[in-house]
Amino acid sequence: MSAPFIQACTNGRLHPAHEPSIAPLNRGYLYGDAIYEVWRTYHGVIFAWEEHWARLERSARALHLTLPLAPAAMLAEIKRTATAWRNTTGVRDELYIRLQITRGGGPIGLDPALADQSDFVILVQKLAQPTTETIRTGLRLAQARELHRNSPATLDPAWKTGNYLNNLLCLREAKARGADEVVMTNLAGEITEAAVCNLAFVRAGEMVTPPLDAGILGGITRQLLLGPVAAAAGVVAREATLRPADLAACAECFLTSTTRDVQPVRAIDDLAFQVGEGTVAMRLKQAFAAYAAVYARSHPELAV
Repeated sequence: MSAPFIQACTNGRLHPAHEPSIAPLNRGYLYGDAIYEVWRTYHGVIFAWEEHWARLERSARALHLTLPLAPAAMLAEIKRTATAWRNTTGVRDELYIRLQITRGGGPIGLDPALADQSDFVILVQKLAQPTTETIRTGLRLAQARELHRNSPATLDPAWKTGNYLNNLLCLREAKARGADEVVMTNLAGEITEAAVCNLAFVRAGEMVTPPLDAGILGGITRQLLLGPVAAAAGVVAREATLRPADLAACAECFLTSTTRDVQPVRAIDDLAFQVGEGTVAMRLKQAFAAYAAVYARSHPELAV
């Protein structure tokens, strides 16, 4: 069975993603000296374009990295790449869109001044979405015990960079124990996030999610849930510091991310949570879908 087709665009050149496009001296390849963002479409419209771009700019400032194109020009390249994917596949499914920006190439050496100029790669593929069964039954998570989440005082998880070894190794541990995803704690023993998702819980009927200063990525889905989405669903949503011992008082757990929106969790290790119809998580998921539908109707300029 052949792999699904992925369309790439490297610095404006369209090509299949399996073809080489960056030099071995590229700093993203050598050092993870890169940032990235992921968008998805709802109803064929790029969702939360401005929110993701603003986070990309924050990551770039943190790394002292110059973005290669202005937002309008990059959006045009993304649309061109998405059109090429649709023309090649003939498919109208929802899209996964990844934009990776590196500091560029140059001589071997860590000094950022050795870089020539920043470059970009856009990847477009069919969005892989959770199945109806997975949403109904929930995922199983495991707490990482070998490693902790990066401290914000070192490599801040709020920066969406190309450095993912911490997440990768924690996820490897959880997968080795038969889990679908991981729960990472910080050096103080507080709950932070999963490998590629934020975490949220339901306690006393309220949605609670770890604060940004616990050392997490400020997820766009998390941000929207804390704001208009939870309000529309009639759910109180707030940040709260949580430790593993606090989770026994939580009735529900769910992941939040761009590609999953709200994904119910049935267990963390031996601790079980409520899943299925009638849960707060499903109310939030339905409210998020309604919010995304209104967004799509309001932004025809982002259709791809």
